[in-house]
Amino acid sequence: MYLNTRNGVLLTAAFISLGIVNGADAQLMLSGNENKIDVHTGAARVVPGSHPEAGSISILDFSQFPPRVEHLPGIENTVVGPPSNIAITPNHELALIASSLKIDPNDETQYAPDDLIHVLDLTTEPPQVIQEIHYGSQPSGMSITPDGKLAIVANRAAGSISILRIREKQVTPLTMIKVDEPEASVSDVAISPDGKTGLISVQEGCYLAQFTIDDEQVELNGRRFNTFGRPYRCVISPDGQFGLTAGAGSGDGAPNIDALTVIDLQADRPHTTDIVPIGAIPESIEVSPDGKLVAAVVMGSSNYDASNPLFKDDAEVVLLERNEDSYKVVQRLPLKRIPEGVAFTSDGKYLVVQCHLAKELFLYKVSGQRLEDTGYRIKVPGYASSLRAAP
Repeated sequence: MYLNTRNGVLLTAAFISLGIVNGADAQLMLSGNENKIDVHTGAARVVPGSHPEAGSISILDFSQFPPRVEHLPGIENTVVGPPSNIAITPNHELALIASSLKIDPNDETQYAPDDLIHVLDLTTEPPQVIQEIHYGSQPSGMSITPDGKLAIVANRAAGSISILRIREKQVTPLTMIKVDEPEASVSDVAISPDGKTGLISVQEGCYLAQFTIDDEQVELNGRRFNTFGRPYRCVISPDGQFGLTAGAGSGDGAPNIDALTVIDLQADRPHTTDIVPIGAIPESIEVSPDGKLVAAVVMGSSNYDASNPLFKDDAEVVLLERNEDSYKVVQRLPLKRIPEGVAFTSDGKYLVVQCHLAKELFLYKVSGQRLEDTGYRIKVPGYASSLRAAP
């Protein structure tokens, strides 16, 4: 296990249990770490000699600071996300973790779509996988309804979403709904706070699709929203007013500027209302629990090989503040190369950012409308690839 210390100094110990607190009072966050694919040469590639079960999950409990940390080996996941391929139930009892890609069984130098979702029981000591679901090609970004009864998963290699029923600790596949063709890359799902509607990011289609939820009935309503670039991670503000996504255009990274797309979901005719420049190649975004802030991580050209003329170690976390009808950039802080997931703790006091290549989590304190670097870093046992906080 890797224990966090101040100022980036890292200590290591064996895998042991730290007695993570479970239940409604725990401020839980899960980091998915994998060792089979890295992206530091400008494209995803299989790490030579990697093993199928080299992935792990790191559980952070922010009911104290620094957070208690527990690493669970042997839970496969992948960086080819988006970084929202983890979801935690509202009662904090279960986590769903997608294994989006696997090593191609016919060619160990290549990867192929997986169809696996792990169901992790967070109430056991230590937490353990209690179910494995094979459903949907390349399950990726996912969200769970506020009542905890449904999970909706984007299937990137199938152009569809999967609907999964959650009852107590049993997860059951219900149906799949086609959204677009497989090459359109259906990537992520966001669900409104009232649990009645949601958004799907269709990355290569360059739009968000809206759906409705009525009990276990999920249907596309035919509405599509324009976005800047290719939308990846998508979220909905806690008051349900704004749908938000960020995506890269078709350029080759910095100094090209990409943007956050703002959609007014409560207008008489919901529509895209603003485009906010944030930087090159946004990988993930997250909205704070009070809805006042959005954090975005941008790669710049830090994912290129250092020998590439386009390479520049210019990755950032960008903080945006909400105004009456949109958001504006208020702060930029430098990061190590290739930031992936970003998440606020459920009480909004801290922000965590993953740095893929460094295998580190950066911890920031949220102070008003600004971030303060705490100096704490958590080393994780793999390329930091996906991140999600409990609701």
